[in-house]
Amino acid sequence: MLFIQNGYIKTMAGDDIPNGAVLIDDNGKIAAVGAHLTAPEGAQIIDAEGRLVTPGCVEAHCHIGLDNEAVGWEGHDYNETVDPLTPHMRAIDSIYPQDEAFGNAIRNGVTSACTGPGSANVVGGTFAAIKLVGNRVDNMIIKHPVAMKCAFGENPKRCYGQSGRKAPMTRMGTAALLRELLFKTRRYLQDKEDGKNPGFDMKLEAMIPVVKGELPLKAHAHRADDILTAIRIAKEFDLKLTLDHCTDGAVIADELAKEGYPIFIGPSLGKKSKIELDHKSFTTPAVLHEAGASISIITDAPVIPLQHLPMCAGLAASAGLPADEAWRAITINPATLTGIGDRVGSLEVGKDGDVVIWTADPITTVGAAAYTTVVDGKVVWQKA
Repeated sequence: MLFIQNGYIKTMAGDDIPNGAVLIDDNGKIAAVGAHLTAPEGAQIIDAEGRLVTPGCVEAHCHIGLDNEAVGWEGHDYNETVDPLTPHMRAIDSIYPQDEAFGNAIRNGVTSACTGPGSANVVGGTFAAIKLVGNRVDNMIIKHPVAMKCAFGENPKRCYGQSGRKAPMTRMGTAALLRELLFKTRRYLQDKEDGKNPGFDMKLEAMIPVVKGELPLKAHAHRADDILTAIRIAKEFDLKLTLDHCTDGAVIADELAKEGYPIFIGPSLGKKSKIELDHKSFTTPAVLHEAGASISIITDAPVIPLQHLPMCAGLAASAGLPADEAWRAITINPATLTGIGDRVGSLEVGKDGDVVIWTADPITTVGAAAYTTVVDGKVVWQKA
């Protein structure tokens, strides 16, 4: 058992506890959270000494383990750029847990991430939600799959149309390829259910959970028209959908709030590296929150290294997002909106014992990092 005491606890499930404790049982699950707890006999005790204590941060969209810190071609395993439609690719077959990015994230309070294929393809494959500690991805999985990646806008056009005069060359082409795949999957599924025994098609098999509404499309979309095209197609086929990046979100905030799809905003740090990032700004989370949208903040690591997720939330707060909402945007919101909120994202009884004791509040203090990081009830980082 592990007992963390004397902490300022943000549970992300209710009011803060100014002088509280967290008890994690021998199975790595949270057994108690409160203001007047006593350490059980034999428990390992950590004194937070008044420091901020939160759940581990959760990244809703990145490519950690697939696009590695190693320089050069060998470190890039996140885009199968031979075909714009590759739904049968699986993130878990490319994740390299030994990459240094994992340790960097843990030392900065990020304990879970949804990671997967990049955005070169119209449909790129499935994302997985993983813990960021471990040597074997099979033992790190929180949930797989969590989403099917698709992409709109510049990336598929640049990868295929611009480089080889192959579809998609236009936004129309991207939408048409996705629609065709969805139509084919729907017909393939109907044939299977009718006992017609269609020939096995691995791509269509991978898409069946999408058309059945069991697996959301994870839509890379920056520009307003691409965001709304993603919504249009999702409504045509009655699909689950998340809107990832959503750079133009402030431009159409009222429309997005009305539609109600989860929004994962970022990467907002760094230069505007392509035309569709023209409206990139740390004010976007505040505008969307004010409009009533459900938001999370993302790094799109390695575009922004994953260790800087808390800092990105802090920059959004400095641009108008309320501090408590900034915390929610990197904890309970991404956990809930990616379907892993039963395991992580808040300090509640029964959830995984993923806890961070901070050197300072990263939402208000530049340079704040983890003083102690706990994953599944085990101390995995301790500041010297």
